[in-house]
Amino acid sequence: MKVEALKKDDLVKYCVDEGICKEKEKLTKVQLISKVYEHRKMEVDIAVNNGTDTELLKRKINHLADEYKILLATKIKSRKEEMKKDDNSHYLIYQVLGISYEEGRLIDVYQNTGRFLYKYAGSFLEEVASLCLFFSNTAGGKTLVENTEGKRPKTFEIDFLKGNDAIEIKWRDATTDGDHITKEHTRVKVIEGHGYNPIRVMFYYPQREQAIRVQETLKTLYNGVSGEYYAGDKAWDYITKVSGYDLKSILMEIVDKRANES
Repeated sequence: MKVEALKKDDLVKYCVDEGICKEKEKLTKVQLISKVYEHRKMEVDIAVNNGTDTELLKRKINHLADEYKILLATKIKSRKEEMKKDDNSHYLIYQVLGISYEEGRLIDVYQNTGRFLYKYAGSFLEEVASLCLFFSNTAGGKTLVENTEGKRPKTFEIDFLKGNDAIEIKWRDATTDGDHITKEHTRVKVIEGHGYNPIRVMFYYPQREQAIRVQETLKTLYNGVSGEYYAGDKAWDYITKVSGYDLKSILMEIVDKRANES
């Protein structure tokens, strides 16, 4: 669970439920988040010392998979209910273009629900990959660095800082927008300027020609600053090599469990 995204009241409840703090403690959100990470660090360090770290990691990833599954289903259900009240007068244009009323309805439903799927699929994979890295190095974690190349954005986020390695984790990136490309170029220069080694880990490569060209450009950029760029199978291999945990195998176990349950 990304505690940073929780509202303070929800964060307090989470900390109390997990035994991280007491209900009547007057702590700021920053202090609560700090306590969460201190608790997680202690939990992982104990598991590593006991040799039970792999089992703990699997339990946490399974728990996150269940949380994301429920959240995704809830969001999709809610959106479908909202869409029942939508004005569908634009289906006239669909029909002019040869798309039947029912086909148009299904397209709109899948387009809306697809947005949630892509969002949560990406968030889940990025979170569990970071979790693997955290289990291998509890001193590392998410970090912000000041943008020394411009005014916007004020800071850039490093998904996981492992020693001098500034690791950016992407489930995939099919963006071809010019502003996005410029931002990525600036990000790499800023991270290098702070003395870190920029590393990009992207699990799924885009399939469209223009998006592929963007990734090839980014790969050249990373190599040009002595950074590292891993995509596809190499991304999975990187997480396994650096963390010591085979994330892909853990996820495949969850898929098999889901199949057996259905």
